[in-house]
Amino acid sequence: MLITKLRALWNPDQYQGWGRRRSYFEGWYFKVVSRDERHALAFIPGISMGKDGQKHAFVQVMNGKACTAEYHHFEADAFAPSREKFELALEGNHFSAKEMTLHLPGISGTITLHDITPWPKMLGAPGIMGWYSFVPFMECNHGIVSLNHRLEGTINIHGEAVDFSGGRGYIEKDWGQSFPRAYVWMQSNHFSSTEHASLMASAAHIPWLGSHFIGFISGFWLEGRLFKFATYTGAKKYLTISDTEVSLTFRTPGTELRILAKQAPGTALISPLSGEMKGKIQESLQATLQVELWEKGRRIFEDTGRNAGLEVAGTVEVLQP
Repeated sequence: MLITKLRALWNPDQYQGWGRRRSYFEGWYFKVVSRDERHALAFIPGISMGKDGQKHAFVQVMNGKACTAEYHHFEADAFAPSREKFELALEGNHFSAKEMTLHLPGISGTITLHDITPWPKMLGAPGIMGWYSFVPFMECNHGIVSLNHRLEGTINIHGEAVDFSGGRGYIEKDWGQSFPRAYVWMQSNHFSSTEHASLMASAAHIPWLGSHFIGFISGFWLEGRLFKFATYTGAKKYLTISDTEVSLTFRTPGTELRILAKQAPGTALISPLSGEMKGKIQESLQATLQVELWEKGRRIFEDTGRNAGLEVAGTVEVLQP
């Protein structure tokens, strides 16, 4: 068990919950957008363990264009993660960094994933959370499996065969006890100027040793380069939130990332509270992200991300100065 846990620690895409019995959740987020962008869905497989030890597995399905969601419940014993790599079986459903196979009520098919873009590993930083990856009492941990990849395959969705071939995908994950008390999260890899761009950014209320701080992480992958902005890198964050927009700017010496997120119709999803899937959040897959990247005083990227995921959750007033 110790070797399995250590291997997982250095591979955040893998299952992290070995030995956990209660007050724990873990879930992966597979976003798929068809080539014509008429279909944008998210498939979220995971495991939930309540404070009383009650467990169940699930696959949550979000249709971002129709603004609908489904929650498919499974016995906990059906949840079968690999001990060696990121691979998860859940009855007839399979999820990995290579493919996603679905056998859900009204939803079936296989999508293969090509040219995945994992978050790079560094000494002391196995994933996007940097050295925070080694802190054992984090309320919620975050991981990036693939920032951007190409899709191939068809999914039958309630009688409609949807071809995702040539579309784009994104995979991330969360694990821990609960989603933060307040957070904003945004993501897009649909930009007009290039297929080789992907943006993820988040700011959240983080409990810490009897107090709290406002933590943030962001990665902007552009033409093979990854620009990282995070609490642990010493970057500065500037955030304002209104009813219709989220303005988020990150600065490091010599680099600045400016994002203006426009809110759009969303979908109610179930979220974890102390391991139990009993919370509610709203997520949109129809938002837009106006993005500018500056390096050494020169603007090197300007475009608008489409089919963007956007969540503004909780008492977000605590996130702002």
